[in-house]
Amino acid sequence: MIEWFVWAQVVLAAGAGVSAVVFAILGKTPNDFTLGPVTVVLLLLVVQLGMGAFAPALGNSPTGSLLEWWMYGVTAVLMVPAAMVWALVERSVMSNVVLGLLAGTIAVMLTRMHTIWFINVS
Repeated sequence: MIEWFVWAQVVLAAGAGVSAVVFAILGKTPNDFTLGPVTVVLLLLVVQLGMGAFAPALGNSPTGSLLEWWMYGVTAVLMVPAAMVWALVERSVMSNVVLGLLAGTIAVMLTRMHTIWFINVS
């Protein structure tokens, strides 16, 4: 894992979450401004998993549980398309709330993945 990349993802996911909730408060249905940032979050998650696959071979091994890190990563990658499909099928204000909560959840999961990768084991 690359530390600055994780924190950039966390900021983007949090921003996407706030944006979706603001759109929900304004009474808007899912649109490009709410689905677009969530799509970018998904793409960056896929890149993160790709880096996580090759990082141990290049000497950047996690100090925590690699299995736990992968479970967080795979779960996050599966959650995003599910929420996006939901938002496209049920075009209501509550779909934006779901997208906002999802993005916030992804930000927390990325923070946990960072902790798993860089934890200090004594």
